[in-house]
Amino acid sequence: MTDVSVIGCGNMGSALLKGLSKAGSHTLTACDLDPDALESVAEYSSTTTSDPAVAAEADVVIVAVKPDIVMHVVDDIDLSADQTLVTLAAGVSTDVIEPHTDATVVRIMPNLAAETGNMAAAVTQHSVTDDVRELLDDVGEFVEIDEQQMDIATAVNGSGPAFVFYLLNAMKQAGVEGGLDDDEAKTLAAQTFKGAAETVLQSDQSIDDLIDAVCSPNGTTIEGMEVLWDSNADEAVVDAVSAAERRSKELAMESEDE
Repeated sequence: MTDVSVIGCGNMGSALLKGLSKAGSHTLTACDLDPDALESVAEYSSTTTSDPAVAAEADVVIVAVKPDIVMHVVDDIDLSADQTLVTLAAGVSTDVIEPHTDATVVRIMPNLAAETGNMAAAVTQHSVTDDVRELLDDVGEFVEIDEQQMDIATAVNGSGPAFVFYLLNAMKQAGVEGGLDDDEAKTLAAQTFKGAAETVLQSDQSIDDLIDAVCSPNGTTIEGMEVLWDSNADEAVVDAVSAAERRSKELAMESEDE
């Protein structure tokens, strides 16, 4: 079993703990200064602590804190060369962190779906270890990328769930306006997004081909697609991703200046 600690039990840290606990193949330590945060993840952890030195004893130490305090945490823990330090702070590169630790530094960009085992993550291909690959496998799907691509990955899969929630809610609201009750519309919309995503992952067809497969001539789907094709919906999504990518780059510049 791999000893894993998570320092920072907020939304992302707790999602990782919950997802990894379901795998059952890791010893998990949760670390946070907030007693309420620790209590919320206690049932998913082997150990809870407010002492970063205790968390620093793990084979893999995941620092799941906000970008503006990640360096304070890294400087506060003493790791050896045979340990792995995993960071997930937007905009904070491995080059910034490596001079502050002897551990192998791996940067990931996960998302909250780690909690349900459906996470999409990006990881730095130059430093990823087999232990980290195993952890990521246990909570979803991941891609290994050049670190220069991490800003766009942050926007696509890190920020992306919020954009999907927005679109899913719009679909749900359309169902409610058409007469479905709220729970019925939410279930149909959410399962539709889930099923469509799984189809994309499992199919050899392109996304455009999958759209065509649903659009029967003179049918209901193509009538709706004509509205989308005539709109700027795709441009709005691209703009949202671009804005998130831009902010990730700004955070990177800020971390390099500190």
